[in-house]
Amino acid sequence: MPDHEKPMRYHEGGNVHLDFHGATNTTIDYIIAQFGVEVMDEIFAKVGREVYADLRQHLLADDPSEIARHWEHFFGRENADFSIEATDDEIVLTVRHCTAYHHVQKLTGAVSPHFCDQTIKTNNAMAAGTPFCIDTEITGPGACRQVIRRRS
Repeated sequence: MPDHEKPMRYHEGGNVHLDFHGATNTTIDYIIAQFGVEVMDEIFAKVGREVYADLRQHLLADDPSEIARHWEHFFGRENADFSIEATDDEIVLTVRHCTAYHHVQKLTGAVSPHFCDQTIKTNNAMAAGTPFCIDTEITGPGACRQVIRRRS
């Protein structure tokens, strides 16, 4: 069975409780205040290496398409405004309105300046030591562009 027909490892269903993102935002600020940004960065790196080990294994096996499937599922599940474009050279996720970011902003009034670090640092750790890099550019409040491409 081709990979695109296999069930995804990270494929939760059911209700989406967006307040989870608010708890994450508060936790990020707490850890940074208590232990420093370096500790928070290491936690995000562990998430990329260990929590998303299956996605990392796909990158190691020269298959970045599983991350695109993951993006499609989770951004779609939260009704984000996004698109994914794949070419022979790269896969580009463009997020125009991140539901998580904007929900946190509405819920707490202030999104942690490190909120998007969870994406940047996790992506970097997932891709470390693989044939791919994942570049993440924050393009505005609750907007980003993530690009998977082969390392040169």
